[in-house]
Amino acid sequence: MYSFMGGGLFCAWVGTILLVVATATDHWMQYRLSGSFAHQGLWRYCLGSKCFLQTESIAYWNATRAFMILSALCATSGIVMGILAFAQQSTFTRLSRPFSAGIMFFASTLFVLLGLAIYTGVTVSFLGRRFGDWRFSWSYILGWVALLMTFFAGIFYMCAYRMHECRRLSTPR
Repeated sequence: MYSFMGGGLFCAWVGTILLVVATATDHWMQYRLSGSFAHQGLWRYCLGSKCFLQTESIAYWNATRAFMILSALCATSGIVMGILAFAQQSTFTRLSRPFSAGIMFFASTLFVLLGLAIYTGVTVSFLGRRFGDWRFSWSYILGWVALLMTFFAGIFYMCAYRMHECRRLSTPR
């Protein structure tokens, strides 16, 4: 059980760090504009060496930002629950900490999937046509890696929960 929780906690830490880095950095997309390279993120865009805040309130940016922030919050809550799962206290018999941590990581995975799906759909259908020479960049890729890490953290914590439940049910009272 503890090996699953340890693996889950490792995946959770890496996934949460990647989520925060992906959300905060401005390299989601790179493109060429008027002969110079430019890149943009969720919060600002850069033309050459000058960066500007994204002041326009465009729905897909707002939705992607919100889902990425919710994902990071769920992952952070999952880490707290995961750390508390190591503390064996019988006061919370109705609420299993590994199960709660797993649910939080699956919620984080769902939110990051929604955020990345919205960004991908709009970028490919609208911005991809607007800019001829463009590509997704490393911040966007970190978001997908974070999705995998939070998903595997949820899997590990659910396995730990199942092991604990099987042991609890097999011990005589």
